[in-house]
Amino acid sequence: MNMAREQSDHGAFMEKLLLQPSPSLHQLPLHALTFAVKDIFDVEGYVTGFGNPEWAKTHPAATSTAPAVLALLRGGAYMCCMYGENKHYGTPRNPCVPDRVPGGSSSGSAVAVGAKLVDFALGTDTGASVRVPASYCGILGFRPSHDVISTAGVIPMSQSFDTVGWFARDPVILNRAGRVLLQLPYVDPVKPSQIIIAEDCFQLSTIPSDRLAEPLFKSVNKLFGDQEYNIPSLAALSSAMRLLQRYEFKNNHGEWVSTVKPDLGPGISERIWEALRTTDENVDVCHSVKTELHAALNALLGDFGVLAIPTVLGHPPKLQSDSTTLEVLGVKAFSLLSIAGVSGFCQVSIPLGLYDNLPVSISLLAKHGSDGFLLNLVEILYDTLQEEVGIAEKKGY
Repeated sequence: MNMAREQSDHGAFMEKLLLQPSPSLHQLPLHALTFAVKDIFDVEGYVTGFGNPEWAKTHPAATSTAPAVLALLRGGAYMCCMYGENKHYGTPRNPCVPDRVPGGSSSGSAVAVGAKLVDFALGTDTGASVRVPASYCGILGFRPSHDVISTAGVIPMSQSFDTVGWFARDPVILNRAGRVLLQLPYVDPVKPSQIIIAEDCFQLSTIPSDRLAEPLFKSVNKLFGDQEYNIPSLAALSSAMRLLQRYEFKNNHGEWVSTVKPDLGPGISERIWEALRTTDENVDVCHSVKTELHAALNALLGDFGVLAIPTVLGHPPKLQSDSTTLEVLGVKAFSLLSIAGVSGFCQVSIPLGLYDNLPVSISLLAKHGSDGFLLNLVEILYDTLQEEVGIAEKKGY
């Protein structure tokens, strides 16, 4: 691999470098595509920064490269940067709406894709750090089924929920990168058996449900015939997920945080110290909730069923919004975002254009292990969906 430092751009990059694969053949699936990674993935010879200079000072350079990164390089892609978002390195600028936040800790990845600096990018999604930035930046974001892509060489946050996710602007590239990461051959698409609309989830959104769900209804009917079914509310899962996340974060990093006492910035600092106070009380209950939800959604969706929900509950917040407002929004959103996290199912966020000149999106979920099916479905649906979005926008929806 060749490495060369370059200047950062769009505020997405903490450090920029070029990793080239060994001389490759043109038939490799990712030939000539560029990708970027979040500063949580190991790259041999470099310190994995974890978005914090004090972490970088107290940890050695990586002795190997994360398998997910290696898979993409071996697939013919070029890795050209590492990046992150926080108080130490500044917030990446949302290329879709510059006065709004770009999302969570993988937002540097989303910005790099949204700004057309790379073709696709790697992030991690523990709570929602692929899905939310994808929605806020108006691009595609895929959270895979839990444990189907190796997280070796990735700094752990909460192993019960950690996943390696990715972003793209083009559904074909999303699919190609996903098949390399998932080690899946290309297969012919399968018609979904049902598209289930979680009505109450759409009612939680500040965006009119017709603006989110109607383009999906019409696209599915055009391509597959009438496939939709409405269901009542799904149980709120956020409290169980948050407790288990905090407990596992404490086990992973509590000693380092207590010893180094790093400067973490407002909002983040409070959440981390709250995690360090977490006990193992009710942890078994949280694991039971995960098991039960997984079984219930498996029974609901079957092999080729899809659940449609809003990705987030509204527009991206403005930059410099006060932490209390952001915390309230986060708690509300977690009831949606925890469905994939707790069940371990795969989820893709799909952009639906602009509403009130701000990006909106919809998410599709499929059962654990159905990642290839869902990637194919997005590729088939995408163009028709964008046509319906254009019609809705012209009508003033």
